[in-house]
Amino acid sequence: MADLARLSLNQRTIDQWTLTQVVEHCGRAGVPAIGVWRDKLAEVGVDCGARLIAEAGLQVSSLCRGGFFPTTSAADRAVRADDNKRAVEEAAALRAPVLVLVCGPPVSPDLAAARRAVADGIEALLPFARDQGVRLGIEPLHPMMIGERSVIVSLREAVELAERLDDEYLGVVVDAYHVFWDPDVEALIERAGSRLVGFHASDWLTPAGDVTASRAMIGDGLIALRSMREATDRAGYRGFIEVEVINDHHRHLDGDTLLQTIIQRFQSLL
Repeated sequence: MADLARLSLNQRTIDQWTLTQVVEHCGRAGVPAIGVWRDKLAEVGVDCGARLIAEAGLQVSSLCRGGFFPTTSAADRAVRADDNKRAVEEAAALRAPVLVLVCGPPVSPDLAAARRAVADGIEALLPFARDQGVRLGIEPLHPMMIGERSVIVSLREAVELAERLDDEYLGVVVDAYHVFWDPDVEALIERAGSRLVGFHASDWLTPAGDVTASRAMIGDGLIALRSMREATDRAGYRGFIEVEVINDHHRHLDGDTLLQTIIQRFQSLL
């Protein structure tokens, strides 16, 4: 059973709330941490957001997101490199230990070239992240998202890339929704070991349409979440468990009711 002290609420789970509202409601409910999204942070400004979170006594488990490395031009690559540096600075301002990397889709059928662009982009960003004290977390996505979000679509790819670049400021974020299908998932989690920098929990039901925004509430689907959490324990991971249930339907529900459901299921199912 997971300790409530390890619960983090990813902002996208209750997307109708602003950052100010997330901070207020989580503080009141005893949720110790939040996962912040850059667009939500931009609505209030980095300095204001950092102050709100600190004054509420909350921690930030991660900032989402950086990445999107494959591009069609040098000019676009430079723009994205600058944006990734800003993302690292924002994470540092929030005292977030991890910037989540959604690595970006291929821009042509040459998937190998896209993967090289990801590796090159991460390698170029690492010195800046190291100087800021922020770890970069490669988040492999579900294979159905390769065309729109990331060419890194298996946990094995992510772990092997982190091993190859071999930097203490580079790790892997395991999102259960994206990798649960892999028969080797628990072995790969354990292989990641100290490179495991995040664990995100939601559940899988057959997507209603948009694969990104059809996640199920923890406990409603097919994912053996406790077994995966126990694998992260064996890997030595002791950080926050971030509940990230991105679901368009949830935007029409009462946020406090959703939060209480998350707290109850986190304690009973994870």
